[in-house]
Amino acid sequence: MAEDNQWSARRFAAAYAAGALLVAGYAFWHYLMGDYQRILVPAVLALLMLFASLLRLALPGRTRLSAYLVLIAGYLMLGLELPNIGDAGALWIGLAPLLTLLLLPLASAMLLNVVMVPIWLVLLGEGQLDTELALGFLALMVVATLIPWEQHRQQALFEATDPRDPHCSALTQDALRELLASEFQRTELLHQPLAALVIHLPQLEMAGEQFGPRSRQTLIDALCREANRCSRRHDFLGRQGPASFWLVLPDTSESGAQLVQQRIKQAVEQTVLVDTGPLQAPMTLCQRLPGETWPRFEQRLLAATRRLADA
Repeated sequence: MAEDNQWSARRFAAAYAAGALLVAGYAFWHYLMGDYQRILVPAVLALLMLFASLLRLALPGRTRLSAYLVLIAGYLMLGLELPNIGDAGALWIGLAPLLTLLLLPLASAMLLNVVMVPIWLVLLGEGQLDTELALGFLALMVVATLIPWEQHRQQALFEATDPRDPHCSALTQDALRELLASEFQRTELLHQPLAALVIHLPQLEMAGEQFGPRSRQTLIDALCREANRCSRRHDFLGRQGPASFWLVLPDTSESGAQLVQQRIKQAVEQTVLVDTGPLQAPMTLCQRLPGETWPRFEQRLLAATRRLADA
């Protein structure tokens, strides 16, 4: 997840830097046109946006500060230039609500856009309020608001239906139970063996309390990486609890499951982390018994998980 935050920070920093380059180009254009009185403001704002870009890279966890700096620069640029661009201002006025929606959360952006409506219209109308222009601006603001609203709706739908755990490369508990029940029925009909490896991370709670969430996440990532690396492509790893994982091994005999268990155990023992030292992950194997029902098999898995957690 830290990689995602860094990638997001780089994208935003690149966008801010591109905006700084655009504003600097606007200042250079004034220089070429001989309009020296209008060079200072875009040049200063370009430096402000460049500072916001560097700040976004240096402090990826504090996104609001750099976003507010870019928003202030954009507002000042529009506010100073709108009275000077004449009829073309009706085109550029739409940049204000779009910029706000791109940089701020939806609720804050909508509130700020509503507050700023009369200011932009007065600046564009040279002190007079044009009704037709006001209606067009409000329509643009409403339509622009629908875009992030739909994005939030789609993101919420994706998170509600995504079978992957948001904190590691494993399935969520609900997805794990559903897939395991389906796999149990499939192997039962085909008379194939089924095994599940129960894995526990006893260091997880201690790592979170003593070293913080980053160390806790490192433990989870290390276990998931080794478990996925030592298993087959059609095996699937799921997170049963905060520190408990199930590795489901379809069509796997007891000897084959023991071989997978041994590979993961050796890989885990060779993994040494900076904060917690050697990775500890006790595990136990549950093989489906002949004639065993799904509720009984699930109960044995849950009992094995509790025994490892209590040990």
